[in-house]
Amino acid sequence: MTVGVLCAVHGSAESIIVQAVERTGGRLSVTRRCADLTELLAAAEAGLGRLAVVSGDLDLLDREAVELLHRAGVRVVGVGDVTRPWLGERLSALGADLVVMEPQDEDAGGSVVREALAILDAVGTPAVQEPNDVPVGRAAAGLVVAVWGPTGAPGRTTVAVNVAAELAAAGRRTLLVDADTYGGCVAQVVGMLDEAPGLAAAARAAGQGGLDLVALARLTPQISPDLRVLSGISRADRWPELPSSSLDAVWTVARSLCEWTVIDCGFNLEQDELLSYDTRAPRRNGATLSALEAADVVLVVGSGDPVGIQRLVRGLGELTDLGLGGTRMVLVNRVRASAAGSRPGEAVQQALARYAGVTDAHLVPDDRPSLDAALLEARTLREVAPGSPARRAIAGIAARIDALLSQSLDVARVRAEVV
Repeated sequence: MTVGVLCAVHGSAESIIVQAVERTGGRLSVTRRCADLTELLAAAEAGLGRLAVVSGDLDLLDREAVELLHRAGVRVVGVGDVTRPWLGERLSALGADLVVMEPQDEDAGGSVVREALAILDAVGTPAVQEPNDVPVGRAAAGLVVAVWGPTGAPGRTTVAVNVAAELAAAGRRTLLVDADTYGGCVAQVVGMLDEAPGLAAAARAAGQGGLDLVALARLTPQISPDLRVLSGISRADRWPELPSSSLDAVWTVARSLCEWTVIDCGFNLEQDELLSYDTRAPRRNGATLSALEAADVVLVVGSGDPVGIQRLVRGLGELTDLGLGGTRMVLVNRVRASAAGSRPGEAVQQALARYAGVTDAHLVPDDRPSLDAALLEARTLREVAPGSPARRAIAGIAARIDALLSQSLDVARVRAEVV
């Protein structure tokens, strides 16, 4: 079976590669020589090829474009330039399956084609690259916890901020990220005067293949020892600045920067099926879906009242239907007798066990005075009211989450000893 090749290479290297492809005895065949990225993507989406050979300096080439090629079932071979070695690094950061140097003669062209064939032979059929596939047991990689909850303001941001603060207080290098594209307010809650959307800047850098540890560290100021913050977008209409393909790369770099990355997510899980005919259309909820897909742990937050419990049950069902949140911890916030009866904790536990099959939910009692004081002073509960019942409950949850990191490190040590 002949495999179609889409070629978008500049200069004399194009003819060298095309000639090398035609010498493969029918295994490969150039089906389209593309003048620009638009033509390349159109050809890929039309199913005209399974392999794309692309110049590293092709106009508008970014991580999202590479992801679109992968979604179309196309493997990507990036062609770098020996006079510009940074192009090869950029292509790797963008997610290219193979990076080669620009061939100067027939032998070099043949070598490029052989390496490309090796990729196709190794996998059989192309698969979408998974930039988030970081083994939990790898000692050098941190873990990600996504804080999500259904609509109705159950307290996602409050929980995310205070869980991150507790992890940092325990000596874990922690990154708090605001990925709520509807009403992000982490920067305001923690008292950051500069509310420039750091996450948008990180996504832009990742989209261009320029996000590394140094760049991410510059975008994440420390607000306390071991606690960094990556602020979110200031207006809901800026959501297109956070494409999921770029955020996938942000989470990967974040794992290397900190031991824990705590992501405050938006509530909406809709996947924009009405736009599915247009594969280039951005996903309105791409930031939330990307965070949930990358998360090692999903902390699901609901409110401790009848409406909040109903929404929580439905939300848990939505996560299951979408295949998100494999490892979950359920937290019920603002548990109080005035909304759940004389024994609110017991009532909440019984309802979740009956309607959602959840028997190990964590309960956070309502403590409005302490929460109001923390919000007013733009500080965390452990700073304002360390003895607060709400703070003690969240600290216990953070300890449970932190234990997962110790477990992953133990697994890594065992694997290292076996190897």
